[in-house]
Amino acid sequence: MGRRSSGLIGVWAEAQRQAQREREGRQQAVLRQQRDAERALRAQERDVARMHREQRAEYRRHRDADALRRTRELDERVAALEGLLVAGCRSRPFSVEGLRQPEEVAPFAPGPLGEPVAMPDQRHYRDRAGFERDWYAAQAAEARRVEQLAAYRRQYEEWAAARLAEIRAHNAGMAGTGTALRDGDPDTVVEYFSAVLYASTAWPEGFPRQVSAAFDRAARGLALEWDLPGYEVVPAAKGIKYLPSTDQEKEVPRPVSQRRALYRGVLAQSVLLALRELFAADRSGALERVTLNGFVEGVDPATGVAGRVCVASVAVERRTFEELNLELVSPLECLTGALSGRLSAKPDERVAVQPLLLPEQVGSGSGGSGVVSQGDGEEPDLLAMDPIAFEGLVAELFRARGLQAVTTQRSNDGGVDVEALDPDPISGGSIIVQVKRYRNTVPPSAVRDLFGTVQSAGANKGVLVTTSKFGPGSYAFANGKPLTLISGSELVELLRQHGLRGRLGSGESVAAPVPTPTLVEPVRAPVEADEDFNLLGMVWSGSVALDVCALVCAGSRVLGDDWFVFFNNPATADGSVAMVTPPAGDKAAVRVGFDALPAGADRLVLVAAVDPEVNPDADLAGFVDAGIVLRDDAGAELDRLVVSDGRPGETALVLGSFRRRAGGDWDFVLGGKGYGGGLAELVGDFGIEVE
Repeated sequence: MGRRSSGLIGVWAEAQRQAQREREGRQQAVLRQQRDAERALRAQERDVARMHREQRAEYRRHRDADALRRTRELDERVAALEGLLVAGCRSRPFSVEGLRQPEEVAPFAPGPLGEPVAMPDQRHYRDRAGFERDWYAAQAAEARRVEQLAAYRRQYEEWAAARLAEIRAHNAGMAGTGTALRDGDPDTVVEYFSAVLYASTAWPEGFPRQVSAAFDRAARGLALEWDLPGYEVVPAAKGIKYLPSTDQEKEVPRPVSQRRALYRGVLAQSVLLALRELFAADRSGALERVTLNGFVEGVDPATGVAGRVCVASVAVERRTFEELNLELVSPLECLTGALSGRLSAKPDERVAVQPLLLPEQVGSGSGGSGVVSQGDGEEPDLLAMDPIAFEGLVAELFRARGLQAVTTQRSNDGGVDVEALDPDPISGGSIIVQVKRYRNTVPPSAVRDLFGTVQSAGANKGVLVTTSKFGPGSYAFANGKPLTLISGSELVELLRQHGLRGRLGSGESVAAPVPTPTLVEPVRAPVEADEDFNLLGMVWSGSVALDVCALVCAGSRVLGDDWFVFFNNPATADGSVAMVTPPAGDKAAVRVGFDALPAGADRLVLVAAVDPEVNPDADLAGFVDAGIVLRDDAGAELDRLVVSDGRPGETALVLGSFRRRAGGDWDFVLGGKGYGGGLAELVGDFGIEVE
């Protein structure tokens, strides 16, 4: 039996063994840490590789989904083209009755004017003097409110009476149209059925709307030329495919034979749908026969010359057409078989067919009409356009600007003609659009009514579109509010910018408004270039954006709306006062021919107001070191007039006025009166109508 050593050698051996075990333990710990780190690194690498694979897979799924979405869009476009006739037959037919307007106007809405001024309560006062002061002030304010309310009611009643008269005149005209159609009046028949095709809602976006027509009264036959869509209406691509190997998208071409068959089908449906629109809109039985010739525009590949080619033609009796069930027919067989019409075998190559009867072949000597054209080929007269077509054109303009826009129903629309939606997530929102086809200046009450509609509807913005123009009162009321005013000339320019068409009468000019009686002599001829004039330059310190305006006055009242010169009326009618580009160093400038001002004018008042579009929350506290620099016609400085600085809380300021003295000379009187209500409040003190 052995024994455990207890000597020094045994103790030393045990210590050595213990030290060895500790070293081995440390080594094992290091090895374990290394292995753990290696395992963690390998796991991380696997995770990164998996993430990259997932990212690549997600990217590919995204590209595949985008290609699939675009393919579906192509399929939807083709499906819409294939179902053109069926969808069109389910649309509401055009009718004279649908053009009638309800004989009603918006009720009187006084707004804040309808709320009496609160009278002070004597229980809240310690001294009688303070109570009486506030009581008399409240009584005076209440008297002003009652007076303003009565004036507002009178203005509303005048507007309501004019609006009702306008509606009744329109409805009387519609009744006359129905009678003329029943009597077969050629001009009315042609105008009405041209409008039927032009204003129809059955046609997809982008289809042409050009029509020319003539009516044979004896035969009760209508002959038309109707523009059909070009070959490009059928998508050349059948689908979109994503190629991951090259990270590119590839269009899958549509077979030529399929595209040609689709196009012929679209043309056949378009002809049948146009016939359906005409006969369905004929409630009075004016038509017994319709001859429709379909034309396409484009470049002739044989000659390289642009022109129109007839690719479809058909003559149909009413009785024959009413026997058809258009939602079940085969369009090609129906057009060329049942109706014995003609359709080009190769319309994509512009192979023509012989038209059966053109509008110019309809004689006007035997009670027929002349040829009338309407649509894309000629700019429509906005002043003479059908109201519904005009509203549709405005909606189309909004859509062309990237907004969603639809016209409202003709009844119970709350004064809203077009509803638009701006999809921009920051600056967008709902927009209320009113359309005024006026010849005279739009009154400020119409702008005020729009603002009330915007508030009651909870919309983000209101837009008032007119064929005429707006006065200073309208612009002053709209200043700083979510309102946009589009005059007739601005509308024409916007239409042209977006590829749409419209004109005002024989040109862009709008009929002059009814003149406002004033205390001045008849307007003088425009100032000639060689007459003496001065430049009134404006200078100031501070970064606030200002609008500088001028008012030509007799005493404290402006001569009329046209004598208020500002950003939307940059010059008086006679040219004696005009906003001009400021010389170097000036921030604004007004050009004045003092000797050319009307004899009844004895003051030229200069004012400044914060631009609410640029600085909506600013006041005139930053309007300092201001002055008027008087210059000669060469721009040389003659004098510098110091004007008052702005004050906190004020947003408009009278800078000063040039006043005519007895001898005919003009001198300057410093202003300084400020307004917290902006330009609208300021010009109201000078007689500009701002409700």
